[in-house]
Amino acid sequence: MTNEPATARTFHAGHAIRLAQETLDIEAAAVLDLKQHLGPPFAAAVEMMLRVRGRVVVMGMGKSGHIGRKIAATLASTGTPAMFVHPAEASHGDLGMIKPVDLVLAISYSGESDELTAILPVLKRMGTPLIAMTGSAASTLAHHADIFLNCGVTKEACPLNLAPTASTTAQLALGDALAVALLDARGFKAEDFARSHPGGALGRKLLTHVSDVMRSGDAVPRVPAQASFSDLMREMSDKGLGATAVVDDGGKVLGIFTDGDLRRLVEKGIDLRAATAEQVMHPKPRTITRDALAVEAAELMEHHCITSVLVLDAAGQLCGALNSNDLMRAKVI
Repeated sequence: MTNEPATARTFHAGHAIRLAQETLDIEAAAVLDLKQHLGPPFAAAVEMMLRVRGRVVVMGMGKSGHIGRKIAATLASTGTPAMFVHPAEASHGDLGMIKPVDLVLAISYSGESDELTAILPVLKRMGTPLIAMTGSAASTLAHHADIFLNCGVTKEACPLNLAPTASTTAQLALGDALAVALLDARGFKAEDFARSHPGGALGRKLLTHVSDVMRSGDAVPRVPAQASFSDLMREMSDKGLGATAVVDDGGKVLGIFTDGDLRRLVEKGIDLRAATAEQVMHPKPRTITRDALAVEAAELMEHHCITSVLVLDAAGQLCGALNSNDLMRAKVI
């Protein structure tokens, strides 16, 4: 008897596709079957996790451990303080990371993982609440748990019915169900999600304000109403926004003149040499406040088919400007 790996069989594309389809069917059925297990224990688990004063400590060995890490990460990013502790490491000191104010969510399909069962007595003495996610109600883990969540499946997707496949998919789905129920109960909003994901696209959209990306000070193109057309064009060229604001003596916006306005006037054959800024400007331009979200500025530009927008302060005075390129550089769009 040797330990050499099994020799690969002849590959057949059709067979591989059929096997893949069967895998997806089995795992989809396993997830749907979980619905019949949801009831009072699930609601009690959500309520217990809401009440916990510490953190939800997720534990699991092997493939269940990998699933546990993802569940802990999902909980933490959706408003439930959580962390993953490896059961084997817990027996060698990491158990000190768990406090009586915490709650343990232990994941084991068989419910008989030696590394988990070894620390159950210690958790009981500490008075730490225990929720068990397992496929066996008669298991040691389920017996010692305060709440048992059934994640049992009819069969694994593995043709040998050995490798954790459908069972780990069911665990993952049940973990997501807990996270969704918890975030809803906490009134968790998109803004809260963004705060824990500041580096992601959603974080940028929900946390970036116009004031963070706008041009300000001398970088804002502006000319007085009586400025000559040549002065107007010089200001547009110097500031590189593709537009300039036309303001009164108090800094109030009277209008805007853009590259598009210039093109339309040239097409009409209008003599612009003697024109003033007030005569060629577009009155009542689209504006946005400095404290608005940058994504609102993007939506304003898209809705009105414009590429630049002027920014006003709380007093309604011109304080900034931005265009679509500014938003792209900030990765808002």
